[in-house]
Amino acid sequence: MGSILHADLDAFYASVEQLLHPELRGKPIAVGGGVVLAASYEAKAFGVSGGMSGRKARSLCPWLQFVSGSFSEYQRLGDEVMAVMEEFTPMIERISIDEAFLDVEGSVHLFGSPARMASDLRARVRDRTGLPISVGVASTKHLAKIASQVAKPDGLVVVADGLEEQFLSPLPVGLIWGVGPVTRERLREAGIVTIGELAEVRPALLRGLVGEAAGTKLAELARNRDAREVTTHHRAKSVGAQSAFGRQPISESLVTGTLRHLADRVASRLRAKHRAGRTITVRVRFPDLRSITRSITVPAPVSTTPILAALARELVAGALTDHPAEREISLLAISVSGLSYEEALQLELPLDLGGDHMRPGSTEGAARWAVDRSVDAVRDRFGRAAVDYGSALERTGFVPDEFRELAQKD
Repeated sequence: MGSILHADLDAFYASVEQLLHPELRGKPIAVGGGVVLAASYEAKAFGVSGGMSGRKARSLCPWLQFVSGSFSEYQRLGDEVMAVMEEFTPMIERISIDEAFLDVEGSVHLFGSPARMASDLRARVRDRTGLPISVGVASTKHLAKIASQVAKPDGLVVVADGLEEQFLSPLPVGLIWGVGPVTRERLREAGIVTIGELAEVRPALLRGLVGEAAGTKLAELARNRDAREVTTHHRAKSVGAQSAFGRQPISESLVTGTLRHLADRVASRLRAKHRAGRTITVRVRFPDLRSITRSITVPAPVSTTPILAALARELVAGALTDHPAEREISLLAISVSGLSYEEALQLELPLDLGGDHMRPGSTEGAARWAVDRSVDAVRDRFGRAAVDYGSALERTGFVPDEFRELAQKD
């Protein structure tokens, strides 16, 4: 059998709340308020899911109980689970606060077969934290992750060597990593519902359906061709953040306030890692789950909040202009790629090049960069809530920053 494990805590945030508050066990609960951050399995049975508006969630499940997040406990318990994994192997790739890949090939002589280690891992996590965790065991990362999804809730699935295609064939395409609602619907319209059906499609036809890059990737994964190894350290190729807010009418205050907030999050993370990026990408999602993206590559790397916010605003404005019939949006996102190391800001010669406010190294750009650094210093000492940008303060009913920090944890 394969030696790659994918371990994923079940409904992590909601499970932690039920662990901390026994009276909530067995009841449909959701973490959040205006937006569902996470839902228990009891709530999911009614169709409640993360990213859904609180109003819609309550309409689906009138008995739903909302609880505020226990962010410090999420962090503590997530780290404790990772410590349990380290007892089996140092080859761990943590991909979020509540899930990780493990390569246990080098540990077989110490702890037995990969299946035995997966079983022992689940038992230790349950004994030490009280939390349920599902584990998939397979020969590739792609297959191990699908196996852990099939194992949910609180289960273990081992895919034996030679039976990979037999295991994958009847499963829905939505289980493949990266297949979202839009791609799934396009495939369904083409008569492709299962992974087995996807594997039979010619790559050229698949690329025509979902695009060049996505089509090539899906064609490989449907055949379990995945050469990726478990990596314990990796350098981020991009830094991003997003805000999902259910269903909101498009307005200047919503777009500007959200983008300023997202730009602040992304830029502050870039500065904390001494990074800046040249390619800025925005994503706008409509209530029917269709998404559009726009990007721009600028001459000088950006890590300044006001400049990133202004660039993102221009991109979103262009995207919305191209879709004049749309009246509502459900998500906005910003990401920065093309990263480079930035210990200090590179200043420009004092030439009149125009557009000073959009160039990081200009006099105005340097002043903004200095202000950002001052904001960073205040937050480092007194907490992130100690200071914020005015337009970002107007946002209400959005996902708390603490939750985003955990979800995007490297």
